[in-house]
Amino acid sequence: MRLVTDDERRARLAVRHALAPAFRVDSPEAVTRALTVLHATEPATVYLTCRARFDDCTVADLDRALYTDRSLVKQLAMRRTLFVFPRDLLPAAWPSASARVAGTEQARMTRDVVRAGLPADWLARGRAEVLDLLADKPEGLPAGEIRRAVPLIDVRVQTSAAEQWTASRVLTHLGLTADVVRGVNTGRWPVSRPRWTLMSHWLGAVPPSLDAAAGYRELVQRWLAGFGPGTEDDIVWWLGSTKSVVRAALAALEAVPVTLSGGETGWLLPDDVDEAPDPGPWVALLPVLDPTVMGWRTRDFYLGPHRQHLFDRTGNAGTTAWVNGRVVGCWTQNPAGVVGVHLLEEVPPWASRALHDEADRLTAWLAGVRVPTGYASPAMRSAEG
Repeated sequence: MRLVTDDERRARLAVRHALAPAFRVDSPEAVTRALTVLHATEPATVYLTCRARFDDCTVADLDRALYTDRSLVKQLAMRRTLFVFPRDLLPAAWPSASARVAGTEQARMTRDVVRAGLPADWLARGRAEVLDLLADKPEGLPAGEIRRAVPLIDVRVQTSAAEQWTASRVLTHLGLTADVVRGVNTGRWPVSRPRWTLMSHWLGAVPPSLDAAAGYRELVQRWLAGFGPGTEDDIVWWLGSTKSVVRAALAALEAVPVTLSGGETGWLLPDDVDEAPDPGPWVALLPVLDPTVMGWRTRDFYLGPHRQHLFDRTGNAGTTAWVNGRVVGCWTQNPAGVVGVHLLEEVPPWASRALHDEADRLTAWLAGVRVPTGYASPAMRSAEG
């Protein structure tokens, strides 16, 4: 098998993820295609992910793609995570990754409400009432108004961890099954305050779903195009599925095995086995939960010894500073909104200058907006004192 070294993987990352200057792209849609999907757990991540790869990116560019053209759509899918999908990839996600999580959520919610003394058909009834409410409201409604209009779902139940309101869980389940979608955001871009809307209102003609196997195959194909080579464990983790599903997809795609620097077997698409071009020198400042940082389960080839400093205890990545395909630190904002770079290792003088120049550009782009996050890494907390 061909050896794909860590250096080559870092070069592929720079090229495929539009991070090296010569390989930047020119739209939010192109960024999303390069990364398969964008993490959207924190709304600011979507904007900052695109800004790092699209030189002239503005907030208006993302708002146009998300809310006017609707070429990018928010969808709960892999690992019960909210992503921004290219519109044409939704029919692959709905019957596969989203359906898998929907089944798990339905089982958990039914268990919790029955334990609380509610009937076993409570979720089905609650879903139906929400869909009836939204049927004649193409503009959608905020979650609070839905909760007040459908008191059936506005209850608290005891879960294994704590008491929870069920309304948000019903909306989550409706989102997983592609019946509703997070529509127009009524808050500022770093804050999520969506109007929940029927998917049929949001997209008009909703494209038909693939079958589950075809959906998984399409997701794996797109991931390999952007993130390959990756191991079977990488794909299982990213997809939030099983080894049998991943192995079936790799076989159907006729994926090619390669040897990675650590001796593991990685996989590439059969038409993508050539070496990547030299990306040249580059630096980047990436946001919390950026898809590049979160794209693999095995991350040593770009994290080196810094994993414990850059991820929280549940595996969520904070901000990162990159030099030539390796993470060398993080970035934070001070109370005035000025971006500062905090290194975890020494870097060459050119890289230090380039990182600080990039921090100045990011400060100017943010224009005083402070980006909130619930995923501050140990390195970020240490830098903030």
